[in-house]
Amino acid sequence: MTEVVNYRELNGMTLAYLGDAVYEVYIRQHLIEQGYTVPTKLHHHATHFVSAKAQAALIKLMQTDEILTEEETTMFKHGRNATTHHSAKNTNIVTYRISTGFEAIFGYLKLTAQQERTDWLAQWCIDQVESGRTEG
Repeated sequence: MTEVVNYRELNGMTLAYLGDAVYEVYIRQHLIEQGYTVPTKLHHHATHFVSAKAQAALIKLMQTDEILTEEETTMFKHGRNATTHHSAKNTNIVTYRISTGFEAIFGYLKLTAQQERTDWLAQWCIDQVESGRTEG
């Protein structure tokens, strides 16, 4: 029997860990559907969507466009404020923490079985990246 998980009690990094995987699946599926089937090219193009810089830019757009629910905003803050024992690889710590908050949103949506909202939000993110709104 599956145990019900109280997502509010989870460490924000745990939510982010799950959310990172969830978001990456959407990105990889989208890119494969766009014809990127060679693994090295798929990986190269996926990094444009899943980098900490892109995710931090997406959070800024989500806040500007006011698309996050109150609970999603809470989960973003929970993930952003989580204690991490890892250092940022390719960015500064502030951007890394913001991207961790971004991933926590997707972790929360997965754990609360909000499939329709997850689908919509992932597609919204893909549209923002592809339209160039995350660059700048």
